[in-house]
Amino acid sequence: MTRHLILGLTTMLAAACAGTRGDQAPRTIVVFNAGSLARPLRAALDSFAARQGVQVSQESAGSLESARKLTELGKIPDVIALADEDVFPQLLVPAHASWYVRFAHNRMVLAYTPKSREAATITSANWWQVLTRLGVETGRSDPQLDPNGYRTLLVLQLAERMYARPGLAAELLRAMPARNVRSKEADLVGLLQAGEFDYIWSYESMAKNLGLNFVQLPEAIDLSSPADSALYAAASVRVRGKGADSVTFRGKPIVYALSIPRGAPHFELAAQFVRYLLSADGRRVLRAEGLDALEAPRVVGIGAPAGLLP
Repeated sequence: MTRHLILGLTTMLAAACAGTRGDQAPRTIVVFNAGSLARPLRAALDSFAARQGVQVSQESAGSLESARKLTELGKIPDVIALADEDVFPQLLVPAHASWYVRFAHNRMVLAYTPKSREAATITSANWWQVLTRLGVETGRSDPQLDPNGYRTLLVLQLAERMYARPGLAAELLRAMPARNVRSKEADLVGLLQAGEFDYIWSYESMAKNLGLNFVQLPEAIDLSSPADSALYAAASVRVRGKGADSVTFRGKPIVYALSIPRGAPHFELAAQFVRYLLSADGRRVLRAEGLDALEAPRVVGIGAPAGLLP
């Protein structure tokens, strides 16, 4: 009797354990990313998740806001991907990450729709005149939260120098006052499409991805050309840093970067995803979503997982 009871209990316990294993929820990879990376990374994450049988949790925000989730709120994702590589050394390295990898680049543009005021006349030569015309509404993102926001201010400074018009940056800024500011670039798109804004400062990848018209600015001011790095560096913007400190961002070619933070909950899973993202397949997914993935990604810093780069 005792022997049968023991065997029965053993069988029940084994079945219970097997049921628990079978009912376990799939692993979840948690990603914090810049708003302009929301669609490209979602496509890559969905492709990766289908291959690996995992779930995805994605939080999109301005890159500075995303970084402050770690520095001020203590939230740690598996991967953090930002629209400006400089946010890593300015806010996250070394306390929250020891390395980051440069994986894509972009350019600043002015996005608009066929219904925008002056849509038929705006060009890469007269854009600054159009934006200051009476009744034209231009949206921009918050420079304290989003690199697109402080890059907009950098472009205005560079335009003032390029067109040799003292005071132009201030004039353009007055034409897009605080009421036209949103927390991140992605928040501006709906207002543009609804006709609340005639133009928004955006990235080329976003404009292409969403099928928006856009003005391609001269390379001397659009923050896209490595050959113009010295010219871009003449412009600078200060934003809130850690605590009460402020940090300075200087003009430079736009480069996106990502990392696996210290203490990432699923380090190996995160490393698998980053390897996939940087692979030929991952780059194809990003490019299909309008993001110009670098053919040769580069790691900055130490401690990156082995075999990260193609």
